Amino acid sequence: MAEAQFRTPKGTHDILPDDHTYMTYLKKAVRHRCRQAGFKRIETPIFEKKDIFERTIGEHTDIVEKELFLVKSHHNKNDDDDDFALRPEFTASICRSYIEHGMQQLPQPVELYAIGPCFRHDRPQKGRYRQFNQFSLEVIGLSDPSLDAQLIHMLNKIFEDVRIRDRLTMQINNVGTAENREEYTSALKDFFIGKERNLPELDRKRLKTNPLRLLDSKEEDTQILLKSAPTLDQFIGEESKEYHNILLEFLDELGAEYVQNPNLVRGLDYYNQTVFEYWDIETKGKNAVGGGGRYDPLMEMLGGQPTPGLGFAGGMERIIWQMKQAGVQAPNKDHVDVFVAQLGPDAKKMCLALISELRDKGVHTLGALGEASLKSQMRLADKFKARYSLILGQMEVKEGVIILRDMEAGKQKKIPFDKAVPEIIKLLGPDKLDTYTLRDHMGE
Repeated sequence: MAEAQFRTPKGTHDILPDDHTYMTYLKKAVRHRCRQAGFKRIETPIFEKKDIFERTIGEHTDIVEKELFLVKSHHNKNDDDDDFALRPEFTASICRSYIEHGMQQLPQPVELYAIGPCFRHDRPQKGRYRQFNQFSLEVIGLSDPSLDAQLIHMLNKIFEDVRIRDRLTMQINNVGTAENREEYTSALKDFFIGKERNLPELDRKRLKTNPLRLLDSKEEDTQILLKSAPTLDQFIGEESKEYHNILLEFLDELGAEYVQNPNLVRGLDYYNQTVFEYWDIETKGKNAVGGGGRYDPLMEMLGGQPTPGLGFAGGMERIIWQMKQAGVQAPNKDHVDVFVAQLGPDAKKMCLALISELRDKGVHTLGALGEASLKSQMRLADKFKARYSLILGQMEVKEGVIILRDMEAGKQKKIPFDKAVPEIIKLLGPDKLDTYTLRDHMGE
C-alpha cells in the first residue's frame, strides 16, 4: 500500500467507523441519563474570546500558559479584541451563555449538558490529544451537597451503563474556599523557602505561579518533600468541612464508592469545595477519564452575579479505551439485511425503487448498481455478510419475478417481484426492522 501523502495533524486522530460505534454508544448512554435527570442539551461556539478562559481557568494554569489554541483574525491583526481561542473545555463557555441569555430567570438549578470536540495544544501522548471529545454536565444556580451527590451518582450510572465502573476509582476531596487556599498557598511557599533547588524544574515554576499544583505532581522528589509540608485540610474552614461530611453521608446513602484523597486539587482556578476525579484503577491519576467539582466563584469571574455551580467533564476517547480494555462490544446496527444484485438496464431501473422501498420499511439494504457481473456482485454480498440477496436479471424482468437467496443456507427460490418486500419483512421479523423515525425520537 502506498504511503499517504497527507496525514492527520499531530495530536489529532480520525474516528473511523468501528470506533464510531463506541462513540455513538457512549453518547447514547450520556443522553439517556441526562434526559432521566432533566438535563437540557446546549451547544456553545468552538471558539470564544480567549479572555474567558484566561479569567476563569487561570492565567498561570498549564491550559492557559501552554495549551490554548489561539485563533487570530487576519482582518484586524492589531486588535486585541479579536484574540480568540478554541475551547479547551465547556464549563467557562456554558457559564458565559448562562449569563448572556439570562438563565438566572429560569427555575434553578439549571441543568445542562454538552457533547463535542475540545482543543488543547498539549504534548501528544497516550490518551492525550490536541483535539479530543468531551461530555460536560453542569448544574448551575444552587449550592447543596445533595446536588453534588446526585451528579456523582448519575456519573456512576453512566460508567455502569458502558460497563467500566469497576475499572475506576472515584477520588474526592474538599478544597475549601478561595480564602482557605490563599492561606494554604502562602504557608506552602514559606515551607519551600530554601528547598526550591530540590524541586524539578517544572515544579519550581509551579511554586512561583500556582503552588497548589505541587500537590498532584507526578515527580517523586516533590512528593517526598510534601510529606513534611503543611496540608490543605489544616486550612479548610469548619463550614467547608461540614459541607464535605454531609456530601459523604449522601454518597454512602446512595452506595457510591469513593476514595478520600487530600492531595486532589484539580488544575483550574475556579474550583472550590468539592473536587473529584475518576481514576484508572491501575495507573491511577495518569489515566483519569474525567473530573469535576464545584465552581461557585466562576460566574463572578465572568462579570455575572454570584451564582453557585457544579460540573463534570469526561474524556470520551479515554472512556472508549477503557471500554475496549474491558472487552465491551459496542452495539452495531450497521449490518446488511439484503443485498440487491441486478443485470441489465431494465433490471437496474426496477431495483432503484425496490432498494428505496426496502430502506423505507426499515430493512438495511445495499444495492450493486454498477456494471459488474452477477458473480462479482454475489462476492460483494458475501463480503458485506448480507443475510439475503435479491437477484434480478434480464430473464426475471421478463417473467416479473425475482430470485430470493438465503446466503447462509445457500438456498434460493423465485418469487413474484411485487412480493419481494413483504417476503423479506416476513423473513426478518418486525423486531429486526430499523424503523427509526424523527417523529419518534425528537429530542435526541
